[in-house]
Amino acid sequence: MTWSVRPEPFTTPDATRLRRAYYAEVAGRYWGRPATDAEIDQGVMDDPADPADRLVPPTGEFVVGRYGGRAEACGGLRLLDGDGQTAELTRVYVSPAVRGTGGGGALLAALEEAAVRLGARRLVLDTRLDLVEARGLYVKHGFREIPPYGEPGPYSEIWYGRDIPGRERVR
Repeated sequence: MTWSVRPEPFTTPDATRLRRAYYAEVAGRYWGRPATDAEIDQGVMDDPADPADRLVPPTGEFVVGRYGGRAEACGGLRLLDGDGQTAELTRVYVSPAVRGTGGGGALLAALEEAAVRLGARRLVLDTRLDLVEARGLYVKHGFREIPPYGEPGPYSEIWYGRDIPGRERVR
């Protein structure tokens, strides 16, 4: 089986299911217990990192990855700074059942392509220290720890970034 990753509206049933699964996993790990449906609803609705209106061109993009035709991964990208040079990755998620099959790399490649289309030169993200799978994925794909670029919060403990090859920032 192979991965196919394409832009998809943030609100489709598959995208919504994946965003909810992402939040359930991240929140459940944080709280040390499964998140309730009400907590997931609240988190997905009130999370400032889930701005549906910013995850569409020209300010961003949302993608869904399918493995063997089934939606199993998602990720978002949004431009951060006024000149559009930096794009932030958000909601990068691969279903646990298909981790290790190349879905994370396929998502990152699709999000990088979207960043290039939007004119970005650098990718950044924040995550938590306990999300070791995610951190390993980012380091494997060339991300390195950087100073914080946004407000720390319960889900922001470590920041990563990297220039997009061939599009390095003018320093």
